[in-house]
Amino acid sequence: MEEVRVRFAPSPTGYLHVGGARTALFNYYFAKKNNGKFILRIEDTDQKRLKEDSISQILSSMKWLGMDWDEGPEIGGEYGPYFQSERIELYRREIKRLLDEGKAYYCFCTEEDIEKEREEQRKNKLPYRYSGRCSHLSKEEIESNLKAGKSYVIRIKMPRDGSTEMEDLIRGKVVVDNGQLDDYIIMKSNGIPTYNFACVIDDHAMRISHVIRAEEHLSNTPKQILTYRALDYEVPKFAHLPMILAPDRSKLSKRHGATSVEEFREDGYLPETLVNYLTLLGWSPGGNEELFSIEETIERFSLAKVNKTAAIYDIKKLSWMNGQYLTKSDLEYITKEAIPYLIEDGLIESNDVEERYDYIKRVVNVVREKVKLLTEIPEASSYFFKDIDQYEEKGVKKRFKKEGVTEILEKGKEALKNASSFDVETVEKVYRDLIDELGIKGGDIIHPTRLAISGRTVGPSLFDIISILGKETCVERMDKAISYINKNILE
Repeated sequence: MEEVRVRFAPSPTGYLHVGGARTALFNYYFAKKNNGKFILRIEDTDQKRLKEDSISQILSSMKWLGMDWDEGPEIGGEYGPYFQSERIELYRREIKRLLDEGKAYYCFCTEEDIEKEREEQRKNKLPYRYSGRCSHLSKEEIESNLKAGKSYVIRIKMPRDGSTEMEDLIRGKVVVDNGQLDDYIIMKSNGIPTYNFACVIDDHAMRISHVIRAEEHLSNTPKQILTYRALDYEVPKFAHLPMILAPDRSKLSKRHGATSVEEFREDGYLPETLVNYLTLLGWSPGGNEELFSIEETIERFSLAKVNKTAAIYDIKKLSWMNGQYLTKSDLEYITKEAIPYLIEDGLIESNDVEERYDYIKRVVNVVREKVKLLTEIPEASSYFFKDIDQYEEKGVKKRFKKEGVTEILEKGKEALKNASSFDVETVEKVYRDLIDELGIKGGDIIHPTRLAISGRTVGPSLFDIISILGKETCVERMDKAISYINKNILE
């Protein structure tokens, strides 16, 4: 196969998990790096486990992460359809060919028959492997059972001797003793093919050159290689990505926090952050650099740099990285991303966005360095959009109860009221000059002023806050704080 063709083939039994997203990304990088094709295929044959909105969520999550597929749902392609549920006839046709060639057989064993075999092998401390007794049925016996309407599955014949080898592009040579393999079921009693069989048929039909997938599929690979050979297909190259483990090295699950792309999106992470972080779970370009774009990753990507050992998921590192992206990304982009959260929190109205856009942008610019998530922006900026009705308790004790604070706030208020303009540089100079004039420490006026106009003890630069809020609001809030101190502290 001259053209590199890779695929991501999720089963729509849930939303796109971080493990699946990383697998998709590594396939995407590999395809783009090698001027190949990235195919999306939906493996939806397990109808009982399908989740109603999974497919739309998977597609939405992949688009949000910036992965555009070259063939697949919504856009089609030369080798469709791209839903397994629409490819059943192809599977059945190939199953019939295997039956005709004597490479597969009908199995009429009941669940009770299988359990007896399993129990016998358990007694002998052997791993379960189907005995293959139905492979010896005569043509007459098979026809008789079919006429009688007996339930059956189709099994493929696996070799009993020798071993199966593959050269994994990440792990190197992997050898499996064929004696460990089972005559696995390729078609269930309901006429639906099993995963191991259907994906082989599809990967061949879609001309997949490289199968890049999670380590959990490594045990399936020998079965699939032997299935390729039974069907006289060319075997693709395989690469198995390391597992993603929780910080305690257990399997990543809900108890460790968000695990689906949709959850991270709702929690206020940027797509660039999640892509960057997932890329580093098992791959490194070398050096100490940690922040890079999809385009930069594609340029440097190589399966040779993928680790063999498990990657450890660290939500703190992810949140730190998101904070970096919030601070360093284009302000217009971050503002547009933040606006829906400000609307949701009732701080702005959707029909006011256009008129107040420049103000909103200034606010987002000064608070984004203080937060790690988009969801934190409303709380961090609420005093820019609505009046404050309380002051932080610890601030009141430390700043408002200090002797002479009302006089200092009065002088600060008058200085701001008389400021020639309200840009950051001017209001800072006004306050610096006042500090020199009063002969006080900067903190003696800066800290109570911050508390007076924001209700908080920490936040962006005070002079940024003053400039954005404007003269009228600052003067009103300082008057309000002075009244509060006089009424609640000095009386």
